[in-house]
Amino acid sequence: QVQLVESGGGLVQAGGSLRLSCAASGHIFSSYTMGWFRQAPGKEREFVAASERTTYYADFVKGRFTISRDNAKNMVYLQMNSLKPEDTAVYYCAIGMGQFYGRTYLVSGAYDYWGQGTQVTVSS
Repeated sequence: QVQLVESGGGLVQAGGSLRLSCAASGHIFSSYTMGWFRQAPGKEREFVAASERTTYYADFVKGRFTISRDNAKNMVYLQMNSLKPEDTAVYYCAIGMGQFYGRTYLVSGAYDYWGQGTQVTVSS
């Protein structure tokens, strides 16, 4: 079983930046899909970014957020720049250990393990 622990959330003003970190208890193989999702109050969990051999982003974060990973350190990061109030949510890290095909990275149910989440609040 893999445990994921997110950190780096907090309160930031609009236009500011935060860097979220996700630490995995086990080794992250390069073949694993690492994803970031978020959930705002009263809304469903939504895809933010994923890292496989390439990276993928939701349209609403393209050009502002960057996902990266350090497999040797079992870490995944989400650099968030130009934050907006609508980015306010709990952000979750997830790991998919199976074979992902096509756009499976978009599907939260395809991931095997999740972190507990970290709150990001962007004030206007």
